[in-house]
Amino acid sequence: MASMEIGCDESGAEGEKLIGGVTDVFAHAGVALTLGEAEACMDEVRRRAPSPITEYKAFVIRRAKHRLARQWLLGPTGPLQGRAHVHLTDKTLHMTRRVADLIGEDGDRLYQLGPAAFGARWRDLLEGFNDLMRPYADRSIDAVFTLVDDLAQAPGEAGDLLRRLAKTRPQIEDLRDRLARDPGTAAPLDPLLPAIVRAVEYWGRGRPVTVVHDRQTSLTEERIELLRRACPLEELRLEESHLDARIQVADLLAGIARGIAADELHGRGDRLLSGLLAPYVDERSVWADGSMWILGG
Repeated sequence: MASMEIGCDESGAEGEKLIGGVTDVFAHAGVALTLGEAEACMDEVRRRAPSPITEYKAFVIRRAKHRLARQWLLGPTGPLQGRAHVHLTDKTLHMTRRVADLIGEDGDRLYQLGPAAFGARWRDLLEGFNDLMRPYADRSIDAVFTLVDDLAQAPGEAGDLLRRLAKTRPQIEDLRDRLARDPGTAAPLDPLLPAIVRAVEYWGRGRPVTVVHDRQTSLTEERIELLRRACPLEELRLEESHLDARIQVADLLAGIARGIAADELHGRGDRLLSGLLAPYVDERSVWADGSMWILGG
């Protein structure tokens, strides 16, 4: 069966730092354009949203004065209709689901309950577990579970869930041991990995897929091998973005999508831009049910 090749890039990557970082949305885009088509796209983007910089990046087209260029790129007369796809991750929901996995509960429910029940301390708790579940962090297990015990005094469903979470310390201690032994592959939190899996599944539909991706330090040989086991990934080639226009187009889409999604997440959504983005967004994006405008929430 013939394979296909896509160009990919991301926006909002901070590795496994999901809580307390710079961004709260991660976007990963893939484009099924030829090199010639991608080069023509970038030429037109530069014409519509000019900049003197040598390597054109998403932050340029995201400037307010280039709104019409964004509308063209996403819109029906642009080059991406049916040729591009983007996977979105609400980092807080992604982390909450990982915490909920420890007790076999629905992360989306915990995502709804936590902020209302615990206020700012809920984010402190998520940041603590984020540190415990990623390599090289120096967060104290004692400190995090002291906070769990404190929050578990709350009444109702939220308190019940935290009381169950208090019993997961042995699981966290085991995970910390595994991370110390094998930091490259043990239970990675990085949203880049599942996003690449979804890109391969979406574009391949059972066919092998070659991914040409902007260079990422997190895409080690060990993690690329994990990806091969998870999906029909034929090859993952890491390239400098300035050498492949497909990666440059994917960078634009990922950056635009992250900005639109972050605005939606914080109640500042732009109906026109959100509507233009909607056809590109993966229906399995990590986004809370009922708040994903793409799915009619």
